[in-house]
Amino acid sequence: MNEPIRIVIADDHALFRQGLRSLLELRDRVVVVGEVDRIEDLPAFLAAHPCDVVLLDLGMERNTLSDIDRLAAGARVIVVTASERVRDAVAAIRRGARGIVFKRYAVETLVDAILTVSAGHVWMPPEIQTLVAAELREPATEPLTSREREIVRCVALGMRNAEVARKLSIAEVTVKTHLNNVFHKLGLRDRVELTRYAIRIGLVGAEEPDS
Repeated sequence: MNEPIRIVIADDHALFRQGLRSLLELRDRVVVVGEVDRIEDLPAFLAAHPCDVVLLDLGMERNTLSDIDRLAAGARVIVVTASERVRDAVAAIRRGARGIVFKRYAVETLVDAILTVSAGHVWMPPEIQTLVAAELREPATEPLTSREREIVRCVALGMRNAEVARKLSIAEVTVKTHLNNVFHKLGLRDRVELTRYAIRIGLVGAEEPDS
């Protein structure tokens, strides 16, 4: 019942990680297994050092919303973020996060969230609970239009913007506008992440981008 809760802190700000670790290590039941400053290193770290909870910053070297799905398969994810946008909180919960904690909160609040999430429940800031709950009651809709999906597929197949424009008989500036909208909607940073997204939702096969 009172077994230690094993935690990894994933944040690209060294001072924040180290300060948070020092504070958490003073708490009963909480064991900080390690720190990670690059989201790419987190899956390998978890494979080598199984943890119960991942404290994940949304704004590391890139937006990490798209990584929550796979991380949530192996540990309970608590998003620790400076962003207080309801949209981000809803997206994180939809992807499998079990908690949202704002960075402006005291460490006692984070500990409460860790204990709550470890017990199998969801924790989020009281001031956004109603808003998030209302959003989550709405069915998830397809985030991309049919044109955006066409463009994403082309990009995932390795086409440059000019090639996409020729294939779809639209202006290159229109391709750029659609891509900017897609990156904003999905919280992605570059074409590599977009390709991974396209593979995950089945727009292209895992073999196609390299073919």
